[in-house]
Amino acid sequence: MKDLDKHTCRIALVQAEPVLFNKQESLKKALGYIEEAARNKAELIVFPELFIPGYPVGMNFGFSVGKRTEPGREDWKRYYDASVVAGGEEFIQLASEAKKRGAYISIGFSERDAVGGTLYNSNAIFEPDGTYKVHRKLKPTGSERLVWGDADKYFFPVTETPWGPIGSLICWESYMPLARVALYQKGITIYISPNTNDNPEWQATIQHIAIEGKCYFINSDMIIRKESYPEDLNTKAEIAALPDIVCRGGSCIIDPYGHYVTDPVWDEETVIYAELDMDLPAACKMEHDAVGHYARPDVLQLVVSDR
Repeated sequence: MKDLDKHTCRIALVQAEPVLFNKQESLKKALGYIEEAARNKAELIVFPELFIPGYPVGMNFGFSVGKRTEPGREDWKRYYDASVVAGGEEFIQLASEAKKRGAYISIGFSERDAVGGTLYNSNAIFEPDGTYKVHRKLKPTGSERLVWGDADKYFFPVTETPWGPIGSLICWESYMPLARVALYQKGITIYISPNTNDNPEWQATIQHIAIEGKCYFINSDMIIRKESYPEDLNTKAEIAALPDIVCRGGSCIIDPYGHYVTDPVWDEETVIYAELDMDLPAACKMEHDAVGHYARPDVLQLVVSDR
């Protein structure tokens, strides 16, 4: 395993389109981007939310209040079959790549419970020694709850790196103030956000979080095109109503001052590279440390059940 400079992190932020409902092809695409990022000397490689097997934006799987349909159930089972068991074959390949490339790899995936029938919206961070940690989304947003369950473990894991602890919150978890604080309390210097937020208001949110946490905010979004949905899904009408570009991306990196290290990129697949000054997160806390000298633990405390 190569030695990494603790003062500088070279990051590759992958804004790409997953192969919807196909874990083998989504994994293949991810491995290709990992190889490309490694050629460009990336030490941290970040993929979007649910990259394996994709985020089925706009689908309801036949659910309505108190009702469901058998064609919708068939589509859900297809997505279930394309989801990934943590520690399974796909994980073995990703862990091997992290070890081979001497890099940290963060990737979102639909996690299928190895025993039960529940899916989780999850993110894994693989380390250069081949180990990994999984974070499950605490509360799926809105109708996501028809597909994925609430996290029952893996609440706030952090990965220790030469640049300090790295953690992730998935998509609208970042709108949960106490969840953010739970990560701040662990001293994170890089806050990874795998998400599907291509709305302009999100950009204001991520700048605020970077300032609040005095950390780098890695805004990892994806591209999804209507034409990319499998043609043989049962719920064709709801897909037909989607715009041609379902998710526009907007991936970018924010520094601890709230400034753009890289500007948002829209409507294209690309890899965004940057050199992060890892002395900055600590230096920025001179006048403001939300869980340190700028806190009042005698007045306000957060108690975390972190299993």
